[in-house]
Amino acid sequence: MADPQPTNVKGLLVEAKDASELMIDLAYAAVFFNDEKLAAEVDRLEERMNEGLRRLRRLAMLAARSPEDAEGMAGVLWLADAIEQIGDAATDIARVVAARLGIPDALRRDLRHADEMTARVRVRADAPAVGRSIRDLEIATETGMWIMAIRSGDAWEFAPGPDDVLSADDVLLVRGPAEGVPLLRGLAGGPTTPEADEDEAPPLSELDRAVDILVEMKDLAEAAVGLAYSSLLFNNRALAAEVGALEARSDTLQDELESWVLRAAPEARDPDELRGLIRLAAASESMCDAARVMTWYVEHGEPLHPVVQLALEEAEETSAEAVVQPGSPADGRSIKELRIETETGMFVLAVQRGPRWNYRPRSVFGLVAGDRIIAVGPEDGAVALEELCGMERIEAEA
Repeated sequence: MADPQPTNVKGLLVEAKDASELMIDLAYAAVFFNDEKLAAEVDRLEERMNEGLRRLRRLAMLAARSPEDAEGMAGVLWLADAIEQIGDAATDIARVVAARLGIPDALRRDLRHADEMTARVRVRADAPAVGRSIRDLEIATETGMWIMAIRSGDAWEFAPGPDDVLSADDVLLVRGPAEGVPLLRGLAGGPTTPEADEDEAPPLSELDRAVDILVEMKDLAEAAVGLAYSSLLFNNRALAAEVGALEARSDTLQDELESWVLRAAPEARDPDELRGLIRLAAASESMCDAARVMTWYVEHGEPLHPVVQLALEEAEETSAEAVVQPGSPADGRSIKELRIETETGMFVLAVQRGPRWNYRPRSVFGLVAGDRIIAVGPEDGAVALEELCGMERIEAEA
């Protein structure tokens, strides 16, 4: 598989954005499946992303031939620093697994009950998928899974297209409903039987509360990063303000979690589990901090260099905004009923209803006319989402 390293600022920025979002998905998945192979994929991505960001910084400095150029490129470097912080935080999460600190059983149970999951699937040499394209395999339709990236040896392809052909030993990084994973493993020639649930002791009451807080911090971090990129794409101060609110909430939760963990310490069977919780919380909070930093230019009305807008528009995963129209297919139906992720490839980051936001809504969340949806996914998926909502894509308010 061809894997050309980008040679310009825009291309490097696109790849860094795509890589940082993939790292978040893989890092959290590594934690709740205690999967060292997924954690290793995060390390590989960090190495590639860091090298790309070093190239980006060199090119940005060389491109500044006047004070005006330097001022414009300052925003590019600002964004690069924030993306790097997100990648570092994702790597810290993955290294909780690599360091074998241990994760409370309650945390894995809570995360495994999520509406979607991230998985790593290797294509075996004798698999039905070998030599066939993603389109031919109808992976999204047959399994409900979205291929976020394919790794072939040391070569990466982010958000591969329908005409990409799978080869033996390709590693697929995928996201979608839990029931779709064994179906995809079958196509890839692997075992389809899900792992048996571990027979676990009841969690400690204090630790159980700490786990609940951490699960919320995870959701906040993922939403904050997605909304931060959306605020830049749409130059939307309202979305930037929401990122600020999420970051403030994350600060509060981190303080609360540390307090709960200290109270749980006397009862803890394994102190390493407590260390793991604290590290995960710190990394999640760091992601929120980076997301807040990313929105500074939007919040202060400062112009960003045009290359930033072009990079966000060209990224494999784009942001979309739509409002549910009365009588549309989405009006009065849940996200699950609409099969939004399966049918459109879009993942709903947040839904605004009146003055309130619902971040990372569950699949049973019902949509009603007037709801404002912020979602991420492929460009053609954004068009499909607009059709479900009964409208053309709206331009975000500044």
